[in-house]
Amino acid sequence: MSIAVEKGPSVAHKILLVEDNVQNRYLMTFLLERSGYSVTVAEDGQEALDSLAAETPDIILMDMQLPRMDGYEATRRIKSDERLRGIPLVALTAHSMKGDRAKAVEAGCDEYVTKPVDADGLVALIERLITL
Repeated sequence: MSIAVEKGPSVAHKILLVEDNVQNRYLMTFLLERSGYSVTVAEDGQEALDSLAAETPDIILMDMQLPRMDGYEATRRIKSDERLRGIPLVALTAHSMKGDRAKAVEAGCDEYVTKPVDADGLVALIERLITL
């Protein structure tokens, strides 16, 4: 993953990053904050739902393989909530087998990104999704 990206929004858009792996969380938070975003972190799907009760982000980046409540179930719950369903939600996963993308889209994900993440591509995707 390249972390040379320094462009980003003129206003600090809020991102909810749902990731259980400590190294991935640290790296993604570093990348996103360096690109000008404000990042809130949740370690599993239930923690993400709890966070969304208190704060509404501009976009959600959701790992799909999580403890306690996986990203698929958390995504279904988010997209079934009228207050939250309009928030763009991007699946972040190391799984790239046939059918994985369809499973994420079926759960309600707006986009699907495989790990390791291309930093420039992710920032461009975030910008596109939050300006729709």
